[in-house]
Amino acid sequence: MTIQKNHENIINEFSNLLDWDEKYKYIIQLGRKMEPYPEGFKTDKFKIEGCQSQVWLYAKSENGKIYFYADSDALIVRGLSAILVRAYSGFSPEQILSVKPDFIKEIGIDNQLSPTRKNGLMSMLKQIYDYAKVFKIINKQ
Repeated sequence: MTIQKNHENIINEFSNLLDWDEKYKYIIQLGRKMEPYPEGFKTDKFKIEGCQSQVWLYAKSENGKIYFYADSDALIVRGLSAILVRAYSGFSPEQILSVKPDFIKEIGIDNQLSPTRKNGLMSMLKQIYDYAKVFKIINKQ
């Protein structure tokens, strides 16, 4: 599956939800179902700055693909991070860097979040792209 198709699948899931109450419940449910965050990585090194809540984002590269893991102390933020993990995990750095995060606007999250939550979401997204840039360089060596 391409990263674009993956993003389209996320957009389609949200388009099937009737209103923002359902969408918030779904976001929280995604956070609860997220793969456990690796032990030992809840450190300042992996903490995302700019978030109202505590958020950690860890990435590893295997066979040219990046796998993301995230956690948060807030349910809604954990769900938002689950969406980002699902949107970008398992793709190469080149694939990640080739797409804009338009799916976020398509599902309407950016219009529903408080300014501080939106800032946190953008900080997580920036970190994902930063990881992709670093792993792109490392993988070429």
